[in-house]
Amino acid sequence: MDHDQVSFGYEDVAPEEKTRRVGAVFSSVAARYDVMNDAMSGGMHRLWKDRFVRRVKPRPGEEILDMAGGTGDIAFRLAAAGARVTVSDINQDMLDVGIERALDRGIAETDGGLVWSRQNAEELAFEDRSFDAYTIAFGIRNVTDIPKALCEAHRVLRRGGRFFCLEFSTTEWPGFKEAYDLYSHKLVPRIGQAIAGDGDSYRYLIESIRRFPAMPAFQRMIADAGFAQTKVEPILGGLVAIHSGWKI
Repeated sequence: MDHDQVSFGYEDVAPEEKTRRVGAVFSSVAARYDVMNDAMSGGMHRLWKDRFVRRVKPRPGEEILDMAGGTGDIAFRLAAAGARVTVSDINQDMLDVGIERALDRGIAETDGGLVWSRQNAEELAFEDRSFDAYTIAFGIRNVTDIPKALCEAHRVLRRGGRFFCLEFSTTEWPGFKEAYDLYSHKLVPRIGQAIAGDGDSYRYLIESIRRFPAMPAFQRMIADAGFAQTKVEPILGGLVAIHSGWKI
């Protein structure tokens, strides 16, 4: 791949083109995003997110940045523990869905638990050492410049701050891997077309998983960004993984 290009699914494109296309994908699927998550995972994404937040161990009063937090799934869980959460996403359509969901739950921004902020993970507007924890769930693979985003995560964390990332990977379980590959490539785009009216966007999302670095490689990227005590916790043999690190 040319060093001036990045992956968009199985294509290699210019960085600005990936940013534009990813934005279009999420604007297209925003309204049905959570319904599709249930359909694609059989509801298991809820269990993965619960487990993820347990690993984060949010505490009352601490400041957490939930990046690519769009529809609020992770933020609602963090805020329920008393944390003050800034929900950030580059896509306003995703944030609008999250804000609407918060209002439906009776959660207003003035309550102090949630703040919604449109942000690019590669160029955060927050000051250095602003947060106690940084979370990103199923969003890092859609970032154009992942190393830059990881460095930004490190920058905005206070010393002793923790980084947690929930992301799809490649399962290492024999048999299950082949079955999942068949399901994801053949059925997920059809489900996306039926439920969200957009099979192409879900084809990209599956392809982006295949192009994402393997667990050990991504763990090294987190360490290269300055994080210490990096760790990876595979789920379902690595179909999903929780990555973590500390700023010391």
